[in-house]
Amino acid sequence: MSDGLVEALARARVYDLGRPLEAETPHSPNHPPFRMGLIRRHGDSIREDGMSGANELMTLGGHTGTHIDALAHVSSHGKLHGGIDAAAAARGGRFRELGVETIAPMLTRGLLLDVPRGLGREALEPAHRITAEELERTANAQGTMPREGDVVLVRSGWPVGRYQDNGAYYGHATGVPGPDVSAARWLSSRGIRATGSDTIAYEWLAPGAGHSLLPVHTHLIVECGIHIFEILDLEQLAADSVYEFLFIAIPLKLVGATGSPVRPLAVVA
Repeated sequence: MSDGLVEALARARVYDLGRPLEAETPHSPNHPPFRMGLIRRHGDSIREDGMSGANELMTLGGHTGTHIDALAHVSSHGKLHGGIDAAAAARGGRFRELGVETIAPMLTRGLLLDVPRGLGREALEPAHRITAEELERTANAQGTMPREGDVVLVRSGWPVGRYQDNGAYYGHATGVPGPDVSAARWLSSRGIRATGSDTIAYEWLAPGAGHSLLPVHTHLIVECGIHIFEILDLEQLAADSVYEFLFIAIPLKLVGATGSPVRPLAVVA
């Protein structure tokens, strides 16, 4: 590695886009919450030299907290992406195809599309439907048009004032802002590698509908093979008007799993 590259990396600013995993972490009712407890404490066992160790037991779902969806996560009419039979792929209690361990580390151009700012607002209203026209308007205003291989992060501003309240953040009664199918098709037509948002589900959700229908997931994951990130922290990027960056995300090699916790980074020279 050249000295110039090392110096450039040392001067870079790193934005942490992952949310902390703790008991209070909001979660969808479709997925188990995060729980952790110490199963061995200092003093439970002491070695001859006085040294002691502690460790914990954690339980969570692959889609709890900031995470990435594997292509095995969603099927349509019994088929996964590429026409793979979903039931056959899951025999044996784990997916033998399209599991999260098959996602290569992501080190690519990332974009933030700050939709509220593009519309002249601080945050989107409940159940706001983000359309293709709104994404294009935002991208043009920022000068950040998505291209092949990009990871595109869509900010709604929904977590502000809601993230610490699981019911409000999940938004069943109010609905939740998010991309609709037209927005998903606008992104997929540009050959992006992955996309993500600051909400529990990367979808526009109507009041009272919950996760009863997830057509954006179907289009992106099943039809296009595009991965989805959810529960991202995009507020500091937006506050600093950082719209283009080096995006880094490395899923855990959870063999046969449908999702993985991640700690994505946005790196700016």
